[in-house]
Amino acid sequence: MRIVIAEDDPLLREGLALLLRAEGLDVVATAGTPDAFLAAVDEHRPDLAIVDVRMPPTHTDEGIRAAVEARRRQPGLAVLVLSAYVEQAFATDLLADGSARLGYLLKERVGRVEEFLTALERVADGGTAIDPEVVAQLFARTRPDTRLDRLSPREREVLALMAEGLGNAAIAERLVVTDGAVHKHIRSIFAKLDLAPADGTDRRVAAVLRHLNDAHRRA
Repeated sequence: MRIVIAEDDPLLREGLALLLRAEGLDVVATAGTPDAFLAAVDEHRPDLAIVDVRMPPTHTDEGIRAAVEARRRQPGLAVLVLSAYVEQAFATDLLADGSARLGYLLKERVGRVEEFLTALERVADGGTAIDPEVVAQLFARTRPDTRLDRLSPREREVLALMAEGLGNAAIAERLVVTDGAVHKHIRSIFAKLDLAPADGTDRRVAAVLRHLNDAHRRA
């Protein structure tokens, strides 16, 4: 897996590079500015980019805009965004977009190496990795979603595996069932959670978010 890191803090940038290289991952470039990051993406065509939300010159949303531009230039590029704290405006936009191969983690997760690497792998494999604290804040003022109670035990099991970032084939292998059975369960999950196919959102991401929120509430 070829990785580009965009982070304006030199210590964190080089620390991330050392950590990933120690894990046998190929960090092909690091960048401290959005322009340098985009140039690295154009040159190296990485599989995944790790991008800080706040970058020069204004340290507001330059990192996010650079990540969006990078995915425009290289469709399918996996992006894991790092932020010092929950930026609800960006988090909401990210989840509303519903694109796969996206993650949003607080920087404190980097110190929890196993969690960080798991999130990295999930995003690279086509899944979505959203920090539990982000989910908690997005749903902080909402009532518990009782629609989850409609799910059967097997459907809850499928949804939990979806939240781990597994695709249909991987879920089928884990549960020792056919791909068709998994597809049927997922259709039922969407129906029971009132996730219509034409409402402009990614139903898989929306279902996973509800599962994560429920798990956080019960913890």
